Amino acid sequence: MTLSQILRISRPRFWIYELGTYALGMLAGLTVGGAWSWVYGVLYGLFFLIPANILIYGINDVFDYETDKRNPKKVEYEDLLHPSLHKKVFAYIFWSNIGFVILGLFVPWKAFVALIFFYFFATFYSAPPIRAKARPFLDSFFSAGHYVVTGVFGYYLSGAQGGVILPVCAGMCWAIAMHAYSAVPDIDADKQSGIQTIAISLGKKTTILVCAFLYVCAGVLLVPYFSWLPLLLTVPYVILMYKSYVSDEQKLFRLYTYFPKLNALVGMILFFLVLWRGI
Repeated sequence: MTLSQILRISRPRFWIYELGTYALGMLAGLTVGGAWSWVYGVLYGLFFLIPANILIYGINDVFDYETDKRNPKKVEYEDLLHPSLHKKVFAYIFWSNIGFVILGLFVPWKAFVALIFFYFFATFYSAPPIRAKARPFLDSFFSAGHYVVTGVFGYYLSGAQGGVILPVCAGMCWAIAMHAYSAVPDIDADKQSGIQTIAISLGKKTTILVCAFLYVCAGVLLVPYFSWLPLLLTVPYVILMYKSYVSDEQKLFRLYTYFPKLNALVGMILFFLVLWRGI
């Protein structure tokens, strides 16, 4: 297995998700009295850019092989990971992550706890014995969990001490909706493999309606920090949910391919909102 192969497995188009939530958390911490440490800040920025995604998607591809080989999205839009490569993937995961686990012993204790939770959610989303992704509702919770605790890690890595309840709740609503919507194009393939997901349990249309509701809830929860601006950011998602609701399977998949771009754009805007609030 080459380095380029393992990088493709790590889903470069999704790298911004973990790095973005980390950066948001770090910036939020700095705006409330945290202190920047360029050594830890840069090193963990690199971690959440690549090694964290090798862990998340490498484990996902290993334990999802039976599902993935029946999934057109995986065969045509992503790479299918053959079982002969699974041991090599685990080796890449171990060696790319072990140094950051050891380094975590020297960060603030709240940040270290958040890092442990990241590994827990990211690993057992796909891996047994929990394999949350095959358990309806738990699948979205675990997926959202590893994104949100990444932001919490960045916040406490800065040395900030303030509470994070409302932002965490908003982040969970946002990330649960992100996961649930992403599960909709996989409904048929997951059914064929006998996997139960939130999208299968609720059905396409109900899942999409729940996603729209959760995006609005996330915006409302952030109003105390940014006034009405977060609600404005939910508008493109509500429009996307509406278009997905009325679309057939083929058109819905085309809409899904734009989803990462929308997430990256909104994440960038949120980053500047946090920066603006701290100035």
